[in-house]
Amino acid sequence: MTLTLLDISVIFGLSIEVYFILIIIAIPTFFFWRWLVKRYIKVDRTRKIVTWSAILIGTPIIYVGLIMLFIFGMTYTQSKDFDKSQWITDKEGRFQMAGDIIESKMLLGKDTTQVKQILGDPNWGGDTTKVWSYDMGFGGGGLGFLFHYLNLKLDKDGKVTSVEHVKISD
Repeated sequence: MTLTLLDISVIFGLSIEVYFILIIIAIPTFFFWRWLVKRYIKVDRTRKIVTWSAILIGTPIIYVGLIMLFIFGMTYTQSKDFDKSQWITDKEGRFQMAGDIIESKMLLGKDTTQVKQILGDPNWGGDTTKVWSYDMGFGGGGLGFLFHYLNLKLDKDGKVTSVEHVKISD
């Protein structure tokens, strides 16, 4: 039984593709560090040691940074300030205003009538329940979808005690 390169899918816990990506990153990194070090270090042996050390340390750091940048780009959701008219008209984009609603504490202490004036009628819950829920649309889940809901908890007098942004992934 012979092993070929294609049979080895994982080496030291990393997929073979990761090593190819690291090589692709290491090549321009090598030329950059060689150019930079050549300007400041005149001893050839020291220059080689510093260059290869910088490549061995810097390449994985660049790789992790690129992965983090990719994940951040996939999961980034733009936030907006609360605007009542936009809340009423853009039901699928409401989730972008959730942060402002919660941070400003604009609903805390308000009774059900005042909440209805600001947000309209809830999608779930009513005057007899202690939890109201507003559908805020879906999006912002990277490769999947997140369904967003704004849950308001009411006390026995019908005043808002807490506001929570609930995200449900599909």
